[in-house]
Amino acid sequence: MDQFRRIQTVKKGDIHIVLFKDKKILDDSVLDEIKVEINKLMGNASGLDMLLDFSNIEFMSSAMLGLLGQLHRKVGTGKGRLKMCGIRPEIFQVFKLTNLDKLFKIHPDAPAALAAFEA
Repeated sequence: MDQFRRIQTVKKGDIHIVLFKDKKILDDSVLDEIKVEINKLMGNASGLDMLLDFSNIEFMSSAMLGLLGQLHRKVGTGKGRLKMCGIRPEIFQVFKLTNLDKLFKIHPDAPAALAAFEA
């Protein structure tokens, strides 16, 4: 049984890969669960490297963008690195419109993102 309801996690070396299970992240209750689960994954770790894989996500609310901003600050404060991958073109357009594509390190897929951690 999975440890989390909304995210699936795999550790590859020192990198925590987070795959979102939901296809649609629209409800505040789902967003709250994701936030709790990611915070639980992070714990008190500093220097945590995390890859968020959006491959399953077809739709997400603007509130999810806010959560991503919070997560970026939290990971960065702990001297960790946050990267993203698998973002569908229509969702990536929202990242571009809000200039979040400049804030986040976004890669086409997990292998490219994992390679970027090594670079």
